[in-house]
Amino acid sequence: MARVTGTGEEMYALVERMYPLCRSITGDGVRATLDIVGEYIELQRHEVPTGTQVLDWTVPQEWNIRDAYVADATGRRVVDFAASSLHVLGYSVPVARTMPLSELREHLHTLPEHPKWVPYRTSYYRPDWGFCLAQETLDALPDGDYEVRIDSTLADGHLSYAEHVVPGQVSDEVIVSSHVCHPSLANDNLAGIAVATFLARALAEGTPYYTYRFLFAPGTIGAITWLARNAERVERVRHGLVLACAGDSGQLTYKRSRRGDAGIDRVMRHVLDASGRPHRVTEFTPYGYDERQFCSPGFDLGVGSLSRTPYAGYPEYHTSADDLGFVSPEAMEDTLAVCREAFAVLDRDRAYVNLSPYGEPQLGRRGLYDALGGRSDAKEAQMAMLWVLSLSDGEHGLLDVAERSGLPFATVAAAADALHGAGLIKA
Repeated sequence: MARVTGTGEEMYALVERMYPLCRSITGDGVRATLDIVGEYIELQRHEVPTGTQVLDWTVPQEWNIRDAYVADATGRRVVDFAASSLHVLGYSVPVARTMPLSELREHLHTLPEHPKWVPYRTSYYRPDWGFCLAQETLDALPDGDYEVRIDSTLADGHLSYAEHVVPGQVSDEVIVSSHVCHPSLANDNLAGIAVATFLARALAEGTPYYTYRFLFAPGTIGAITWLARNAERVERVRHGLVLACAGDSGQLTYKRSRRGDAGIDRVMRHVLDASGRPHRVTEFTPYGYDERQFCSPGFDLGVGSLSRTPYAGYPEYHTSADDLGFVSPEAMEDTLAVCREAFAVLDRDRAYVNLSPYGEPQLGRRGLYDALGGRSDAKEAQMAMLWVLSLSDGEHGLLDVAERSGLPFATVAAAADALHGAGLIKA
């Protein structure tokens, strides 16, 4: 295992390694990506055969590609898969033809509003082929015949995904999900994969309360496959977070779960508000990343989504401009820090019962006031104890205490530890 401490530079280096690979919802590019992640954290790999029924979907044929290009009459490649995996329409069927530009145009995809950028396009569930290129490249092509070659295979195979588990004190689980199906797009979602990988390493440094299950799977079909294959485990999922677009310069954005008031929703809002970071909290919509699968009404899991600039919220989204220069070590490090802060609250938030509920217990004779002597925040810590005692009725958790009192969660948690140690409350 590579030694990883979780700095922004290390996450950026991981993104750099994954960036050249051609990924899709199936195929060797996904496996190669999981190979790299597996150097940082142990992975349990899964291969689900083509044709497997997963909820209302069916695992598709596996797609792999070796080469693709459009060449002019001189043999010069004017569009070349070797230069960027974005140049080929994802899931393109094999092609070996010569055709005039007028016919070829029907299979070319550009972004006229951004003439230097190459778009990212796919055709997963409808047989097709095509190329993506810059509008300025297309504009420079003279009429004439062009050799068109796509050396790909679409055949029965497998859908690949992987899991990493950080064992907790209880079997109740927190899911962290990142999609691994996009080709050379740094923010969407290599940055999310990198942050998830380093978050797993960070959690493993301690002994968390919850069991944390990290899922690295193709978008939509991968999450659906996991849900279909884990019906019993789903019952243990208490919280979840989808990580995507985690490395751009935008402010942090948290999208609530379908429930709107799930534990993760409250924790993320509290942590973002308390941090002083510029941020947004948005309501759930059934469009986006795999939070919509986990939150579908039959499962209705408490899973939200954390990103910086959300999906489709920046011009570079799903284009060649989402490159290594679009993400930064600083942004990924900040995203990781927020995740660690949020999970620290999530992991510690529990309800207690006051074992001396009739009147205020005498804290001084238990040495609790003495423990505060000399602390600059002694008054705040004392108030935290009183608030914890007041709300320890078995129904209010420590996050409730922090929100109602306006005190920092860490101060409230420390007060609960002191009261528990003195035998005044129990979980």
